[in-house]
Amino acid sequence: MLVLRRKLVVTLTTVHGSRQYTLNQLAKYLVAGFLLMAALSFFVSNLLLVKTTDDLLDLEDSHQQLADQYDLMLGTQQLYRSELSSLGDALSQISYERDQLAQKNQVMGTELGNLESMLGILNTEPGTSEVRRAEVAKAAAKQRLFMLYGIPNGVPIQSERINDRFGMRYHPVLKKKVMHRGIDFKAGIGTPVYATADGVVEFAGYNKGSGYGYMVRLTHNLGFKTYYAHLNKVLVEPKTFVHKGQQIGLSGNSGRSTGPHLHYEVRHLYTALDPEPFMKWGLDNFESIFTAVEEVPWESLSAMYPLNQTAPQ
Repeated sequence: MLVLRRKLVVTLTTVHGSRQYTLNQLAKYLVAGFLLMAALSFFVSNLLLVKTTDDLLDLEDSHQQLADQYDLMLGTQQLYRSELSSLGDALSQISYERDQLAQKNQVMGTELGNLESMLGILNTEPGTSEVRRAEVAKAAAKQRLFMLYGIPNGVPIQSERINDRFGMRYHPVLKKKVMHRGIDFKAGIGTPVYATADGVVEFAGYNKGSGYGYMVRLTHNLGFKTYYAHLNKVLVEPKTFVHKGQQIGLSGNSGRSTGPHLHYEVRHLYTALDPEPFMKWGLDNFESIFTAVEEVPWESLSAMYPLNQTAPQ
């Protein structure tokens, strides 16, 4: 039996001629092309996916680096803020200390001015630094203290009153007018007697034939001597050193005396001087002694060290 099947034929005509394709053949070609396109699309998609994944990884790394840099920047800023805060505190402390120093300098300047006034330093040149002024004041103070400790000054006894002063007087025992070479302080027996300057004990004991009775004679700096007579008791030994204000005896009524008192003399070498200017002499009137006591050649002291030192060298 002969069976006839109908076939759909597609004819393609080109310049090179005509070619016929059946529907089955055409379907096979289409399926093959689809598969080829699908495979190509799959590979292209995989390539793009890999590339995208790499880009995402790079982007993630970049993001992490930016995050790390941001954290580092935040840490640096916090450290910077901490340092700024510390610097601010330090500046505040410096400002406080500066203000305190300024107040201290002001107080020091006032005290320095008072010291200069006390020492008689009134000719300081304008613009002289406080350091230089302090050096000059220190040197002047040393000079004055050297002299006030080495030359008799102040009173030797706490006395009720002065009975007789320096100069010519009528002697109550000799009954005639004689030179009185010191000052008589009325004082009860046993009143403490003090050295009026640093020195060495030249004599201590009973002085026969002089009328001074028990007495102490001290030798001081620059040729000065002091006498303490009519004592009841001597408290120092000859050739020993004494300091200003040291108790050297007790007042009494020994020797040629009509009542308890202390006879006090100041001498320069062998010349008796009026003790009163020395008794009034002190730091607050330091220059007064150089005009009040003319018997001493004070001008020659200018060449003596440390009196010739106006400031530390």
